[in-house]
Amino acid sequence: MDLRKLKTLIDLVAESGIAELEITEGDDKVRIVKFSQSTAAPVVQTFEAPAAQVVAAPAAPAAAAPAPAVAEGHAVKSPMVGTFYRAPSPGAAAFVEVGQTVKEGDPLCIIEAMKLLNEIEADKSGVIKEILIENGGPVEYGQPLFIIG
Repeated sequence: MDLRKLKTLIDLVAESGIAELEITEGDDKVRIVKFSQSTAAPVVQTFEAPAAQVVAAPAAPAAAAPAPAVAEGHAVKSPMVGTFYRAPSPGAAAFVEVGQTVKEGDPLCIIEAMKLLNEIEADKSGVIKEILIENGGPVEYGQPLFIIG
């Protein structure tokens, strides 16, 4: 398994709320287990011909910041970690603006993940009340992107 892919998986586990991740690719099997900050760092075990173990440094604990006020409505959340883009290309008009009516299935934005552009569609019909991410900003898995009312 590619070392860059392992690093991405370690970072994903360290930054998310999941405690354990196991992935099998062909004959390779990787298991990442996250322990509490006081116990140890996340541990990655790869099961190949010779078993190898990699230990990653724990992520720095995030400072608790008060959550910004968000408009009431349905939150469209990011299905992946990546970079948020409001338009299909630089200089093009944004997919949606605040106040615009959208139907289920309408494109809202693009999230670039690992050099792949993933179009994110509305999962509910309604009016865009708020756009929560700046164009070109990073997004995490499950992070709210839009509020649809």
